[in-house]
Amino acid sequence: MTADGRSSRAGTAGVGYRLEVEGRPAVDGVGEARLRTALSRLRSDGPASFAALTDPSGGYLQVAGGGVTCMIERREARTRRHVRAYRDRVSRTFADGTLLVFGGGRIRMRSDEWFTAQDVEAAFVSVLRGEPLPGHIRWRDISGSLRV
Repeated sequence: MTADGRSSRAGTAGVGYRLEVEGRPAVDGVGEARLRTALSRLRSDGPASFAALTDPSGGYLQVAGGGVTCMIERREARTRRHVRAYRDRVSRTFADGTLLVFGGGRIRMRSDEWFTAQDVEAAFVSVLRGEPLPGHIRWRDISGSLRV
C-alpha cells in the first residue's frame, strides 16, 4: 500500500488480497461483492466487530465497530507507519475520549475519528480496486503510540 492508500497492484482487484473478519475464516483473493457483504455485517457488539484487508505487500486497512461507530486504521508495509483515519468535522455525538468498545477491546477515540459503515465500505473498496482513498478521510500517524 502506498502513502495515499493505493495498492501497488492497481488493476488487479482482489488478486493477492486477504480479508480477515472476526470469528470467520480468512478469504484469500476476496472479491468486491464478498468484501461489501462482510463489511455490512460488522457490529460493535458482534458477533463480527472488526475486519482487515491485507494487500500483497503486507500493508492493510482495518476497521473496528459497525454502523455509525466505526474506526479505520491503515498500516503501510514498506514504512511500517500506522495511521488512524480522521475527518475535518468533529462528531457532535461522541466527545474526545469516548471509548469504542468492540470484540477486540476498547479504543479511546477523538471526536473527529468516528466514521460510518458507508465510509468504511468506500475506503475498503478503493483499496481493493487500487484507487485513491476517499478525499474526506485524512490520516493521523499513531505509530509512536503502539506497542509492537
